[in-house]
Amino acid sequence: MRWWHALLLLLIVLLAACSGNKTRSPASAGGSRARVASSSSSASGSSRGGFQDDTSRPQSSRYRDGSDSVPDGPPPDISKLPEPVPKVEPRALYGNKSPYTVLGQSYQVLPGPGGYVERGIASFYGNKFHGYKTSSLEDYDMYQFTAAHKTLPLPSYARVTNLENGKSVIVRINDRGPFHENRLIDLSFAAAVKIGVWPKGTGLVEVRAIDPAQPLTAQTLPPPPPPPKPASPGPGIYLQVGAFSDVTNAERVAQQLRVANFAPVQVVDAQINGRSIRRVRVGPIASVDQADDVTSRIEGMGLPRPQVAVD
Repeated sequence: MRWWHALLLLLIVLLAACSGNKTRSPASAGGSRARVASSSSSASGSSRGGFQDDTSRPQSSRYRDGSDSVPDGPPPDISKLPEPVPKVEPRALYGNKSPYTVLGQSYQVLPGPGGYVERGIASFYGNKFHGYKTSSLEDYDMYQFTAAHKTLPLPSYARVTNLENGKSVIVRINDRGPFHENRLIDLSFAAAVKIGVWPKGTGLVEVRAIDPAQPLTAQTLPPPPPPPKPASPGPGIYLQVGAFSDVTNAERVAQQLRVANFAPVQVVDAQINGRSIRRVRVGPIASVDQADDVTSRIEGMGLPRPQVAVD
């Protein structure tokens, strides 16, 4: 039986040698994260950074993080990032449905960017959405100058100017939002840093769309810096509760607001398409947080949701 034991020992040695020289597959070398990414690559969405963006899932469970955040440590040197150069692009296949409805509110996508100028409150978004798909199904990169807007076509370009410090940046709009009441535009983290909306979180801005089909010189030149007048007040936040052709209706709503201790309340005459109207406004309001609170209280009175105006 000795020859049998010797043969068995030889076989064991040979098998161990073969096992030790076997080449490991990339999935085995990468561990469980690589296996998870490769096994889910056929799902809807994209795999990036070891996680799967499944765009078929509801927003409440789609993202890896429960709340948004900014990068740890100091921000990168944003001054070295090039601003996008506006160019004519075809409309994205996704994100341009019109009208569309979010949270019970309907929005009409503009036919083009030409002539769009609006002032309002800007916010920004960061880590929670980094690497995930935007509404146009591009990857969101918080270190690029991009933005989300409710009605401008995707993609399009706009110059965003911080009205409190005069800083501006050109952004490429490739996403929908923000769907928080009282917000006009959601900037990428990089764009927010560039114009000083970060770290404050919000800012009063002007959004001026750029039409690449037109000469860009006048459209894209940065606005002149504001004159140094420390004593002059900056732009203010106003909430427009309604616009009325009948002065009696305007005064009735204004009186409701005054009785409810909203102050100051203004009835402002304006001309729209040759028609005289009276705008009922509350303000100026000291901060974005206060504007959000006042908006909720006005809606609680059964009045229409106010629109933000920045003057």
